[in-house]
Amino acid sequence: MRDVDADAGGGANCGDGQGDHSCPGGADTPAAPASRAPLPHASGPGRDAASVARGPGMRPHIFTLSVPFPTPLEAEIAHGSLAPDAEPHQRVVGKDLTVSGRILAVRWKAEDCRLLRISVINFLDHLSLVVRTLQHFGPPVSR
Repeated sequence: MRDVDADAGGGANCGDGQGDHSCPGGADTPAAPASRAPLPHASGPGRDAASVARGPGMRPHIFTLSVPFPTPLEAEIAHGSLAPDAEPHQRVVGKDLTVSGRILAVRWKAEDCRLLRISVINFLDHLSLVVRTLQHFGPPVSR
């Protein structure tokens, strides 16, 4: 029987614009030893340990999604339902939601491609629930 957790991390495209490759630390990467060296401390104003650990020249991973709705009101309702969900890893994953007409646009920026993947999957689960709810109750009534 295969280990389910082993399948969760491997083979994901990091989406950094530098060709297709697996995320570091995925299922196709050997496990790191239990005693890992501590992350470097931030040095200088405005720097955090994550940016130091990422190294110079490494760009964050960015993912954008545009979701069309039948009406601008439904896009606003979806935005209102999805926007309050804060990212659990706010220091390494950022998420911005905007509405333009009937389009809900979402933009993620993340240091770690695995956390980005988790955030996108969770968002899609919530989006699915919002869309099904809107469909179940029919088109909204204008106020």
